[in-house]
Amino acid sequence: MRYRKLTEDGDMTFGNQQKDFWIDQPEAVSQAIWTRLRLWQGEWYIDTSEGTPYQQSALGTNKQATIEPAIRTQILGTEGVTQIDDLQTLINAEDRLVTIFAVVDTEYGTVKIEGVQ
Repeated sequence: MRYRKLTEDGDMTFGNQQKDFWIDQPEAVSQAIWTRLRLWQGEWYIDTSEGTPYQQSALGTNKQATIEPAIRTQILGTEGVTQIDDLQTLINAEDRLVTIFAVVDTEYGTVKIEGVQ
């Protein structure tokens, strides 16, 4: 698995040839997970079934029971993921944010996923 490294600001790195990529490393899988989690279902015009079903599973009231399985499905469907050791989600309905904390085993080692979507 190969993904371009990102800076702390989320910008891509260039100019260092192979040093600009994570190759067969947990960080590559982490970036692939975030790419999948940041895609909302229906957003990609080529395949509207791809993506995380945030509108169906997260928006509205009392959605904790539906968002976690949706996020778990997205993470487990990511290339290189072998299992999820821990997954926690916090929904902030007022600000329409989901905070995700996960510990994921990959083919290349364990990675922590933390962020807001």
